[in-house]
Parts: sequence; structure tokens; C-alpha cells
Amino acid sequence: MEELELKTRKFSFTFGVLFGVFSIIFSLMLFSADLQYENGALVQIIPYVLLATAIILAMVQYKKANSGYLNLKHGMKIGSLTAFIGAIIAVLYFYVFANYMQPDFLDNMFEIQKQQAMEANPSLSLEQINQGIEMQKQFAWIFYPAVIFMYTIFGFVVGLITGLIMKKEKSAY
Repeated sequence: MEELELKTRKFSFTFGVLFGVFSIIFSLMLFSADLQYENGALVQIIPYVLLATAIILAMVQYKKANSGYLNLKHGMKIGSLTAFIGAIIAVLYFYVFANYMQPDFLDNMFEIQKQQAMEANPSLSLEQINQGIEMQKQFAWIFYPAVIFMYTIFGFVVGLITGLIMKKEKSAY
């Protein structure tokens, strides 16, 4: 049983790092195309597609290495841990990006949000919008653990669904 535990960690780590690297590459592509402030649906969906792909590949490789067997418990472990490791890497990269590569990133992001709020809510005064932005700045730190939590939950769900589809248990005989 301990050998199986090591195997799930190994696959989760490998594919979690792979997801983290592809997340960084995607972010650098956005940055090089000057699209780092883009907030469209496609830009938000692509990281989740990358993560789901990494989890599914990790589970397929695990099942191959485990003589074609995969139980639901290991599927959920692989999904959650792969997502957690990838999210840690992505969050660390974002921290470096927002504080060292482009130190004015968050200020620019808040300015864009301010403009969008003014367009969406013309009845709000500039003072009210500024108060809202200042409150967002105070709670910007919550972004880091929130991303890790959301990715881990997403990984758990993908692991659960993929585990249900791919599950093949060893017979008791």
C-alpha cells in the first residue's frame, strides 16, 4: 500500500509541475502580447483546461504504471495533489511577476477596474469607487490562498469525475 502512495505522489508532483510550467508559459505569452490585463472568458478558461489536462494525463500514466488499475481514492488524490502543486507554482510565479517583473501590475489592474466600475455604474461617485478600490487593495493578499484553494477543489472534482470514468479495481480474488 505504501508503494501506491509513493506512486500517486510521484505522478501528482510530475504533472503538477508540468501544469505550473505551462501556466507560466501561458502567462508569459499574455505578457509578451501585452494582454496581461485581458479578462476575457478564454483567458480565464485556458488555465483550467491546462489543469484538467494535466490531471487526466497524470491519472492515465498512473493507471498504466499500476498494471491498468486505478481506484477512485487514488484518482481523487492525484487530482487534488496535482492541482495543489500546480497552484503553488502558479501563485509563486504571479507573486514574482506582480512584484518584480511588472511592479505596477496591481496598480494598473485596479485602475482598469476603476474605469470599468465608472462605466458600469455611472450613478456612483468617484469617491465611492475609490473607496471600493482601496478596500480591494487591502484584501488583495487573499488572492493567493484563494487561487490555491480553488485549483485544489477543481482538481478534486476533475479527479473524482475522471476517477469514476477510469476506475478499475483489483479483484478481491
